[in-house]
Amino acid sequence: MEKSAAITPSLAQRFIGKVAIVTGAGTGIGEATAMLLAAEGANVICCGRTLSTLATVTDKIVSAGGKAKAMVLDVTDEKSFKQVVDDTVSEFGRIDVLINNAGYVVNGMIDSQSADDWRNNFSACLDGTFFGTKAVIPYMQEQGGGAIVNVASVCGMLACMGTAGYSAAKEGVITFTNNTAIEGAPYNIRANVVSPGIILTPAAEKALPDQAAQDFTAKSVPLKRIGDPIEMAKPIAFLASDDASYVTGVNIPVDGGRTCELVIGAADFT
Repeated sequence: MEKSAAITPSLAQRFIGKVAIVTGAGTGIGEATAMLLAAEGANVICCGRTLSTLATVTDKIVSAGGKAKAMVLDVTDEKSFKQVVDDTVSEFGRIDVLINNAGYVVNGMIDSQSADDWRNNFSACLDGTFFGTKAVIPYMQEQGGGAIVNVASVCGMLACMGTAGYSAAKEGVITFTNNTAIEGAPYNIRANVVSPGIILTPAAEKALPDQAAQDFTAKSVPLKRIGDPIEMAKPIAFLASDDASYVTGVNIPVDGGRTCELVIGAADFT
């Protein structure tokens, strides 16, 4: 599948003077989001578990004229997440945007999935989102506002065979975002969520390792193609920006129309 073009500086420049933390920034959606926010002027803190992949992303950003710093973070560790947020505010004076993108999926059928595997889905996807949100809220309250964008999944909206734990965790992210929106509203803290469908991230490429598998999957999408990470980064950036200043508590599926279609079998309407 054809890859997206390199991200170039945006004319919008919606994030000049703002500081953004992006988790899971080493690859895929997180990488594309970090690069786009930086291209629009943000000072981006790229977080993830592997320093080498984060360094690759920050090098790209800096080479393109942007501002970025890598911080190693396991989002399942509440103390570590708070430390990253505290360090960010200590160095840059503020935190304007939090993108809770990091996640983890352990597939398994209900009758055979272990309790540990079930809980691992929640640790990264839901606990990590809670830890990051909890850490930034006091700073955002003090400075008069901020934007939180959480990355869920269409699996949190519709059932998918073998993903009960992951789907339950991602549905939790959607509902948690709604709670964050109403609790943050008096302080001008907005919280929204995006739910990606099939996006050609490294994880998706591993699951769909050849063109035939990708083409077969693309046929299930109304737009008849798999999405590119930059097509996730753009709505994330919109929700994080002042362009969405009156938008809070919403879930935007970014899925090529997958969740709006009722599959009705072999009927032919041509």
